[in-house]
Parts: sequence; C-alpha cells; structure tokens
Amino acid sequence: MTKKGRTLAENVADELLAMITIDKKFNYGDKLPNENELSADLQVSRTTLREAIRILVAHHVLEIKRGKGTYVKNNRELNEEFSLKGLSTFPMDVKDLYEMRLIFEPQSAYYAAKRATDKELERILYYGRLEEEQILKKEDRTEAEQAFHKAIAKATHNEFMNRLMPILYQAIDKGVLLSDTNEEIVQNTLHDHRMIMEFLSKRDAEGAKTAMKLHILHAMRGFGITEE
Repeated sequence: MTKKGRTLAENVADELLAMITIDKKFNYGDKLPNENELSADLQVSRTTLREAIRILVAHHVLEIKRGKGTYVKNNRELNEEFSLKGLSTFPMDVKDLYEMRLIFEPQSAYYAAKRATDKELERILYYGRLEEEQILKKEDRTEAEQAFHKAIAKATHNEFMNRLMPILYQAIDKGVLLSDTNEEIVQNTLHDHRMIMEFLSKRDAEGAKTAMKLHILHAMRGFGITEE
C-alpha cells in the first residue's frame, strides 16, 4: 500500500524523513550512506533515490556538500516540528496534557489505520513491540513510546498532527515517569498497546480509534485525572 497520488520518489523521501525523525537512524549533521548502499536498503533505483534526495534538499532536510556527500541538515524547524513554537514552552500540568491527547490521538489512530503505507504500519508495530519488550525487561521505554505514537501520527498523513507531536511528548514523557511506579498503569499500557496494534494491523479504523481512547482514559484514571 502506498500513498495515493504520490510518486515513488516522494514516498522514498517520506521514508527517509521517517528514518531521521522517528527511527533516529540518521542524526543532524550525519552523512548519509553512499548511493549504492542506500538505494539497496530502500529497495529502489539510484535514479529514484536521487530524486527523493532532491525533494528533501528542497525542503531543507538534507544538504549536498560537493565532493563530500549528502548530509542531514540541522534544520531548527524540522527539529522543533511545530510552527507555533511558543506553545511548547507553556507550563502544562498532566491533566492538560492528557486531555490534549484524548482530543487528538484517537482520531490519529483512526486515520493511521486507513492511510498508513505498509512501511509505516511496519514501523508502528516495530516500536510497539520494542516498547513491550522494554517494559517486560523494566528498561527505560521513553524513546520507544515516543516513536510509537509519532509513527502513528505520521501515518495519518496530516501535517498538523506531525507538528503537534512535540507538545504531546510532554504528556508521554510525564506518563512514562509516573507510570513506572504504578504497576496497574504499566499493565494497562501493555494490554492497550497490543489492542491498538491489533486493530491497526487489521486496518480497523474504528477499532484503533476506540483502543487509543481507552488507552488514554486508562492512563488518566491511573493518575487520578477525572473527566469533567
């Protein structure tokens, strides 16, 4: 499944962007692998890869240094990912943040189930399973949880949702820190994420939406946050 109405090069550019912003495979300032290696990794021709790179150069994600190679540009806007930058500096309590998640994320899961490419779905499931593994090993799961929810947001193909994620990270990060001391919340997270992944893998939009809503409500109730 690919994004409708888009060229292969545009989809490859999107995949490269996800490798930078979600997978953190390439960090800001890193040099990309050589053309042969990267085209083989992405399973596309070098011509398609070059066009994808040109797209990302035009959007100030990559830069080509003549005689040296292609590098990930230190793009402040890409790093912050939200045009209303001042909002991320506002002090917000857990209740505010979780209410914001409740407003946006169930619908994100809905659209992700409908719109995700096969590669995007694979990425969501990968981070969901990675987080489950880290929970069971009692390891820090903050980055995996961020990547899981960010991958869902990206699969909506809605630019605003992608740019909103840094704000929602505040709720995700606080949730991880607080839930580590509450075994009931941890177990709910395991169960809820499995349910979300199951519905997404079946591309059941309504099921994914409901599962995400339950996941956030479980967390809110675990933290003593009441709906008003």
